[in-house]
Amino acid sequence: MASAKTDLFDQKLNTSAALFKALAHPARLAILQYLAETKVCMTGDISDELPLSRTTVKQHLTELKNAGLIQGKVDGVKVNYCLDPKRVCELGKIFNEFYTIINQPGNYNCK
Repeated sequence: MASAKTDLFDQKLNTSAALFKALAHPARLAILQYLAETKVCMTGDISDELPLSRTTVKQHLTELKNAGLIQGKVDGVKVNYCLDPKRVCELGKIFNEFYTIINQPGNYNCK
């Protein structure tokens, strides 16, 4: 059985990559920013706040939910979306740790 190339890397790098991938689209960043700015669970249609169709927004919400960055709770026919503060904090720690690793002072002499 063939293994995925991601299996060649440790769990920490795979976790980081999955989170960074979830952030790799401006619509997803806009959704996260909107939820952070409103500081409430969004009961209405988030697509009203973005220049995208409902179907497209739903796909981005699914990606963010799968990454654990947002929570979605069904309330009748609507879904309430809000940030998952624990996961957002975890994202900050992962980013800061990765940034510290790659931001090592030195003379790289790249020409």
